[in-house]
Amino acid sequence: MTTTFSRDDAGAIADEVIAAQAAGGQLAPISQRRPGFGLPEAYAVTAALRRLRQARGETPVGRKIGFTNRAMWVEYGVHAPIWGDMYASTVHDLPAGGSRFPLAGQAEPKIEPEIAFGIGAAPQPGMDDRQILGCVAWVAHAFEVVQSRFPGWQFSAADGVASGGLHGALLLGERVDVAVAQAPDWHDRLLNFEVDILRDGDVVDRGKGLNVLDGPLSALRHLVELLAADPHNPQLAAGEIVTTGTLTRAFSIAPGERWSTQVRGIPLPGLDVTFV
Repeated sequence: MTTTFSRDDAGAIADEVIAAQAAGGQLAPISQRRPGFGLPEAYAVTAALRRLRQARGETPVGRKIGFTNRAMWVEYGVHAPIWGDMYASTVHDLPAGGSRFPLAGQAEPKIEPEIAFGIGAAPQPGMDDRQILGCVAWVAHAFEVVQSRFPGWQFSAADGVASGGLHGALLLGERVDVAVAQAPDWHDRLLNFEVDILRDGDVVDRGKGLNVLDGPLSALRHLVELLAADPHNPQLAAGEIVTTGTLTRAFSIAPGERWSTQVRGIPLPGLDVTFV
């Protein structure tokens, strides 16, 4: 972090983001208003956001990783994954058979089909993917609703981080214990499974596990390494939920639309949600 960017600066930006969130509004990109605003400064804002949200009674429950799908880097002008916090107020279990979810307050929302992990033991820097898998208690298929606090989804990677990692909500499907008897080889299946995403019954895109930074476990490992070098934010701990990034393109969503997935090659059920 540059010497001209202080904890007070981080707090002031966090106040802006919180105010925009409360109003369901948007902001001019921070990087356009603060020369030199980059990822180190943005992750200081992440820590300030967490302090503010905890002060008003919110509970952090995990992290979202964004931009793990390299196919999206050119579209959004980013060159590496980012992360943000998730809260008890933003993580929801999605009942089997479908559910309804409100989009009120989400700014230009989009939907992403993802793989989420429940952390059973804190992973450590330097672990390989199979060692990381040993730290995972459960696996779930999920939808992340992402949003842009910046008009037209025009922002830098640092802006995305400072706005809460673009996180809106996580809609979790069934949590499947990785240690159950006769469990599959999760390592290989997480690399090779396929998913279709459907809008109102029509397939709009197809994806696979390898789209997510060479696999969801690789994305989780990348987050562990990022946090090891972060002076502002805590390392991953047992009990946290981590969602690992979109398996397909991200799609704009609107009330009245029904979104679902069909999954092949991994023992996770598809998802079904109607937005209201």
